[in-house]
Amino acid sequence: MTTAVVPTPDSGTDDLSVWPASTTRLGHGGLAVGGVDLAEAAERFGTPVYVLDEGEVRERCRTYRAAFPDAEVLYAAKAFLSRAMVRWVDEEGLGLDACSAGELELAVLAGFPPGRIVLHGNAKSPRDLDSALRLGVGRIVIDSPSEIARIAAAVGPAGRQKVLVRVVPGVSAGGHDKIRTGTDGQKFGLSLTDGSALSAVAHVLSQPGLELAGLHCHIGSQITEVEPYLTALRRMVGLLARIRDEHGRVLPELDLGGGHGIAYRPGEAALDVTALARRLRGALAEGCAAAGLPVPRLVIEPGRAVVGPAGVAVYRVLAVKSTGDTVFVAVDGGMSDNPRPALYGVRYAPRLIGRTPAAPRPATVVGRHCEAGDVLAAGVALPGDVRPGDLIAVPVAGAYQLSMASGYNMVGRPPVVAVHEGAARLLVRRETLADLRRRDIGE
Repeated sequence: MTTAVVPTPDSGTDDLSVWPASTTRLGHGGLAVGGVDLAEAAERFGTPVYVLDEGEVRERCRTYRAAFPDAEVLYAAKAFLSRAMVRWVDEEGLGLDACSAGELELAVLAGFPPGRIVLHGNAKSPRDLDSALRLGVGRIVIDSPSEIARIAAAVGPAGRQKVLVRVVPGVSAGGHDKIRTGTDGQKFGLSLTDGSALSAVAHVLSQPGLELAGLHCHIGSQITEVEPYLTALRRMVGLLARIRDEHGRVLPELDLGGGHGIAYRPGEAALDVTALARRLRGALAEGCAAAGLPVPRLVIEPGRAVVGPAGVAVYRVLAVKSTGDTVFVAVDGGMSDNPRPALYGVRYAPRLIGRTPAAPRPATVVGRHCEAGDVLAAGVALPGDVRPGDLIAVPVAGAYQLSMASGYNMVGRPPVVAVHEGAARLLVRRETLADLRRRDIGE
């Protein structure tokens, strides 16, 4: 029989609110996710290791389906993709938002229906478009004027491809300036304010091989408030009305993208998906009624909010040292498997697992890479006796970590392990030194 760990008063280190719902405390400072002891998973699969709670992913898919019963929900594959993830999303009734031929090919190889895939990208390569048309994706999102002619030529005189036009609605939202995509002056989409979006619509309508199914926008990422989405929606409905008035076309789809924010640390805000759905439906019905438009089918694209909270990264401590007033805890991963702190200044809440902790003290968790910016979490509470060999677990690690991993320092990317109902299984194996050597074929 296990004994629960007594939380340290006011330390905040025992708060599990951002961990998967299946997380349970074990004796001697242990934690289990999906019924699997994280320390045992680390011993079995090695470290670093990414643990993904299948039940949490599925439950979050169901939350979206329940909140948006009449909308099309597309999982944003860029957050994290594997064959198992494709299967879970498919079985839970979501579509897929892909950004490359690689994501498309993997999804279809795993059995995902291509008609439920939407292809994005500000600069689609010939291979991206070839794969999309060959596989028969449902829609392609047009991001620039030059894509219109390219897609029309690739479709040919006898073909027909549904497309959406990506609009920049002039809404600034998101957790960092590098992930704000709803205003002019960044690389995505066609401006609503300068008329380029409406011009692109006219161009698409002149192409017999292209079927304009609707409009698309994506205003940013890690958004925790509903208001920016309502502002974007109102502007997009206004554009739908202009298209009807100027071209006599009523478009059946309105894709509002994703960017739904989640909490990475206890106490942080997260977007209320149910409130978002309720208010979007109301605003869409009201706006369309005022414009004399039928209500288009709503499309949304959550990625981070589906998989982010389902993942936990587990590292092993390699070294501990004090430099001035700072205690550095160096682990066996870092920016090669999670570049987000260096890119966006993201902050996490790491936790010691696998043994009874001592009283906490401030520490900075750093990676093993040759960069001063390889910091996973600065100024966090860790046990004062943290030492080499300890295990450090970082929650909310499912999105934009392993999917953005690199080969820096030739460390090799970690494996992904699914946990569910007490069982653990390998989804993506560890990248080995032999893998890295095989790619280098020069003399």
